[in-house]
Amino acid sequence: MAGYASAQSGVTLYGVADVMMSSGSGSLSNMTTMGSGGNMTSRYGFRGVEDIGGGLRVGFNLEAQVFMDSGTGQPSNTNNQPSGAGATTATAFSFARRSTVSVMDAWGEVRMGRDFTAHYRNRVEVDPFGNAGVGAAQPFAGSIGGVVSTRASKMIGYFLPSSATGLYGQVQYYSGGNPDGTETSKDGNGLTARVGYVMGGLNLSLASGRTTYATTATAGDIASTNLGVQYQLGNHKIMAGLYRDSLNKAVQMKADGWLLGGIFNVGPGDLKVALSEYGTDAAGSPNVKKLAIGYVHNLSKRTALYGTWARVSNSGGASTALNGAKTAANTSSSGFDIGVRHQF
Repeated sequence: MAGYASAQSGVTLYGVADVMMSSGSGSLSNMTTMGSGGNMTSRYGFRGVEDIGGGLRVGFNLEAQVFMDSGTGQPSNTNNQPSGAGATTATAFSFARRSTVSVMDAWGEVRMGRDFTAHYRNRVEVDPFGNAGVGAAQPFAGSIGGVVSTRASKMIGYFLPSSATGLYGQVQYYSGGNPDGTETSKDGNGLTARVGYVMGGLNLSLASGRTTYATTATAGDIASTNLGVQYQLGNHKIMAGLYRDSLNKAVQMKADGWLLGGIFNVGPGDLKVALSEYGTDAAGSPNVKKLAIGYVHNLSKRTALYGTWARVSNSGGASTALNGAKTAANTSSSGFDIGVRHQF
């Protein structure tokens, strides 16, 4: 390993250690326990790059999630289908968050392996809480987008290079790895893309993705489209998002959501606020509204203390609860996280 590392122009070990006390309350039961990733998902990873000449570079990135309260890890999905969920052992050595190899030059990057889907990025990048902890935006926490709503395996993608025009984007294709000649041969195959534009403090991005499943599959084809808006105003950032997910074959269902929030610099820390909503057109039109407020106090450039409080209000038969609590349909639930986060 040392010999391999020395051949790289740069190899980095990086990560986040985040542990918290979490509590949730609902009309049926409450829960208080220790957890992980209340401010940022706990993880560790290795990344490196080699300049092979002629303007070409080859890089890799391996990233694993670690639950700090138990030392276990995140399982992966082998085929972008429900049958592949949890197929790998949930150990701290499962690089389920990312495992990619890239070839890069002035024309952009070709990336292969397991990675974020393009249509997920408008969920995480415009959420003040980064989809972490009790404050995670409801369009992420309640998504009907299935096993590829965040990441996909067996994926190849192209990323535009950095541009002085402010244009950026990516397109990715992923495969379920099934044999030809069967009804389910295309299950887990998908295409996702995102395009964005940065002008001054304004950042606009549009993304869409679709994953194929057989007509007899429980979920049916899944499509996701979303719009993200960010505006940087000095040390403050305003964020907003619009979301539409749909199931289009054996099951017909649509879900719509939105988010409005911001991160506001306050002395040595950041105040985070987000209001979000997500609901489907299933029987009764279940809907969940969420308010989240948090503060991150930076002790140094790498270490911070944080606290987050959130509350959800259910309607249309929804019964979403926070941090392991249980609540009856059409009632509310609240929860909070208090923790420490260290980046390395």
